[in-house]
Amino acid sequence: MNTGDRANGGPARRSVLRGGLAAPAALAALTLAGGAPAQALAGRPEAAWGVQVGDVTAAGGTVWVRADRPARMVVETSATESFRRVHRRRGPLLGPRTDYTGTVRLHGLPHGEQVHYRVVLEDADDPRRCGEPVRGTFRTAPGRRHDVRFVWSGDVAGQGWGINPDRGGYRVYSEMRRLDPDFFLHSGDTVYADGPLAAEVPLPDGTVWRNLVTEEKSKVAETLAEYRGNFRYNLLDGNLRRFNAQVPIVAQWDDHEVVNNWYPGEILTDERYTERRADVLAARARRAFAEYFPVPVLRPDGAGRLYRRIPYGPLLDVFVLDMRTYRNANSDGLAPDDVHGILGREQLAWLKRELQRSRAEWKVIASDMPLGLVVPDGTTAFEAVAQGDPGAPLGRELQVAELLRHIKHRRITGTVWLTADVHHTSAQHYDPARAAFTDFAPFWEFVTGPLHAGAFPGSALDGTFGPDRVFLKAPETGNVAPSQGFQFYGEVHIDGGSRELTVRLREEGGAVLFTKVLRPGLVGQ
Repeated sequence: MNTGDRANGGPARRSVLRGGLAAPAALAALTLAGGAPAQALAGRPEAAWGVQVGDVTAAGGTVWVRADRPARMVVETSATESFRRVHRRRGPLLGPRTDYTGTVRLHGLPHGEQVHYRVVLEDADDPRRCGEPVRGTFRTAPGRRHDVRFVWSGDVAGQGWGINPDRGGYRVYSEMRRLDPDFFLHSGDTVYADGPLAAEVPLPDGTVWRNLVTEEKSKVAETLAEYRGNFRYNLLDGNLRRFNAQVPIVAQWDDHEVVNNWYPGEILTDERYTERRADVLAARARRAFAEYFPVPVLRPDGAGRLYRRIPYGPLLDVFVLDMRTYRNANSDGLAPDDVHGILGREQLAWLKRELQRSRAEWKVIASDMPLGLVVPDGTTAFEAVAQGDPGAPLGRELQVAELLRHIKHRRITGTVWLTADVHHTSAQHYDPARAAFTDFAPFWEFVTGPLHAGAFPGSALDGTFGPDRVFLKAPETGNVAPSQGFQFYGEVHIDGGSRELTVRLREEGGAVLFTKVLRPGLVGQ
């Protein structure tokens, strides 16, 4: 498929989605009532929350669905949207234990090909009673050198800005879908479980923002049911459901899936919470995350791990980090030693080992938090790596210094850092010639987001690793509404011929704000 076809969505991918994604009226009713499927519903099982595919590789991917009642999940795949030849895979029985969600892992698919699939739900009591198939499509990763295009961003429904039907909901998802990317890297804050929504929010221009509000989005999430309801809320948006049916996801989490700026062992002081143990809240949120995203390294109960490597052909490996689960407590970041850091020792060892093993031309490190941008937690602590001291590495910077030293000494080329979290977009080049710590090779970090949340002013830089911010777009005031602009996502294109990697920072509306072309094998570009 040529670039022009992909940029316009491609006829095959567009046509397979027609007529199959409009959610039944029952969807809104079920969700507004708390989302629990009724056990005695008339008719046939429905998959009103759509379908999605995660962690696609050259030979497979993980298909996800949610039923409106107990049902058997069946996935049928075909090389054509006519489904003349079908490969059928019977999946799990969906029930209350997983909030009626389930996944099927597909294996043995052809490399670099369009795959059409449909999910059929069989009634748990009578397999002859099947729901209407829900269709989707995706491309497997190439088995040889070939163009790769993906988009990334984070932060959805934050700071009080939820689904606004007057505005058309999450419109940015339709915009990204028209680019027809191979996959979407969601860099965390996939939901705001700590961010209740009000039905109406006054805007500075005198107009009113109107939110769709559900029971679970009316308070901070504490119970498993409330966390599940937060993940289910976003799927009320038709733009997102259509996007999910066409674009595979690589899902990552950060803090707002649980509570703002949380860390293991924290005891909350927020009076909105009756359960104040962050570890208890995190376990419930992690289970809901595992139920609502197709992440094959997680089980439905949340066991397993979130960090992983996703091979996407000979030109790309994606290293998905988890900077939340294994971190130490947020502090002033000035400790002269740091055992756990922001990754934990086990994850750091894994990352060093997997980067060294990788033979991909480009190694994208998907970081849910930035490296050199100062992200405060209150007035005396810091949330990310940097703490504003431009001198030698201290606190969590020590772990990053260890990683960067490893990359240099092992001659690992092609590392690019992609992140979100700070609700503005920017590009930073890190160079030892400008840094207090000099034992590393130059690299780039690109920041984007929010997708649909409040936008905030640019973060200060920390000089320890010598960042030079060559581009920034951010508002001058905090919590700017999505209707006022400053909603961002990034696009990455790897050319199969030249092997060059091009990063484009985009704004909702389609404008390309900044472009950087990186050439393979070069240091200090």
